[in-house]
Amino acid sequence: MQKITPFLWFNDRAQEAVDFYTSIFKDLKITNTLRNGHNGPGEQGSILTVSFELFGQEFTILNGGPGFVTPTMAVSFFVKCESQEEVDQYWDNLLEGGQAMQCGWLTDKFGVTWQIVPTLLMKLMGDKDANKAQKVMQAMMKMVKLDIPTLQKAYDEA
Repeated sequence: MQKITPFLWFNDRAQEAVDFYTSIFKDLKITNTLRNGHNGPGEQGSILTVSFELFGQEFTILNGGPGFVTPTMAVSFFVKCESQEEVDQYWDNLLEGGQAMQCGWLTDKFGVTWQIVPTLLMKLMGDKDANKAQKVMQAMMKMVKLDIPTLQKAYDEA
């Protein structure tokens, strides 16, 4: 049993968010939907929470009302990608209605921040050759969406 579950607060867009994430992450599986009763904080029968599992990680989204502001990038979800095709797929879809940021970061249309990162980046930046690692870091700092061939080229030419 997972002891810690990310719990995301939305005003009233939980179902829309889950539908959006389901369209992007084919492994997403809804595990529970809790609806408001006649004494609930929302309209009777409306969604209160949606719980789901994504790549083995449990999440819960709450329709909590306007009590809190949009999330900040102080908390983000780091998506490890094995190929440029995977980077492109997650980036392009999560960015729909959102905002791109530097170094593979983006905020989706719900204000949730994601890092779409090729696994190769961490390997190259962790190289024992400090010059090679630095060249990869410099290349990454110039990017918005991360590009594996460009990162590899920076490493190879160092």
